[in-house]
Amino acid sequence: MANEAVIDAQDEKFWVGGRQPLGASYGKLMMWFFLLSDALTFSGFLTAYGLMRFKYVESWPVAEDVFTHFPYISGEQPLLYVALMTFILIMSSVTMVLAVNEGHHNNKKGVILWMFLTIVGGFFFLGSQAWEWYHFIIGDKGSVQMENGQMLYVADQEGSHISLTELINGPQTDGHHGGHHEHFTDEQLRAAFAQGDYQLMTTGKKKELFSAQVSDRMIQKAHVVHGANMTRNEYGSPLFANFFFFITGFHGFHVFSGVVINIVVFINVIMGTYAQRGHYEMVEKVGLYWHFVDLVWVFVFTFFYLV
Repeated sequence: MANEAVIDAQDEKFWVGGRQPLGASYGKLMMWFFLLSDALTFSGFLTAYGLMRFKYVESWPVAEDVFTHFPYISGEQPLLYVALMTFILIMSSVTMVLAVNEGHHNNKKGVILWMFLTIVGGFFFLGSQAWEWYHFIIGDKGSVQMENGQMLYVADQEGSHISLTELINGPQTDGHHGGHHEHFTDEQLRAAFAQGDYQLMTTGKKKELFSAQVSDRMIQKAHVVHGANMTRNEYGSPLFANFFFFITGFHGFHVFSGVVINIVVFINVIMGTYAQRGHYEMVEKVGLYWHFVDLVWVFVFTFFYLV
């Protein structure tokens, strides 16, 4: 009995019936439940993407061939702008951490500053993603599609991928290799192809050249393709475009929702709503959502751009 009394006394010393260890408020608990279900949703999407990517590995587009543009800079900078987008989004997660930390210290001005920078980072990412979608949709160098649906690039004698603009209008002198603002007809393609020593080349990571004779026969049944949509994709398999629009669009909707929620909370902080309550737990809850959005993008970035 004496030993039990000592144990009870020790329990009283370390925990006297107050707030339980690792306790969470109802709001934060519900946020964690939502994030868990959302994580399972994104996991399903990315798993499906991975399965299709390895099923059609030969024709699957290579990210370095697709995402090559940087605003107001001519030439090609593969994945550079995507890397900048990712960096800004990760930094916005850092500013959100700082906003939550200032909230723990009831520093209203600090919360306002860091939440404002978080919102700016979110807007930058959304604008960048819209710009990236625009260039993906209108296309870059163009390609040709065979009757069986296979996508092929046009290559010169050295096996280098050339744009349809360069093929039809000649080499560009402005340093930009795209030419995606001009759309050409099948007849223009065949006429220009017949005037030079050109070959057709497969898309994907392992590019293979067709002989000149085979290319001349194939070009007669080829159709010009510019850009990407739900049925055609100049860079390769249309499934890539389908997954790209759906997964990055779904993530972009989460970022947009997060920005809207952050703006609402930001206004409440300015109005002094949470200062009157005596705590900034709402900032912490929206911070959990924002960190989740950033973490998901790390996986999307890895699957679409790095693998």
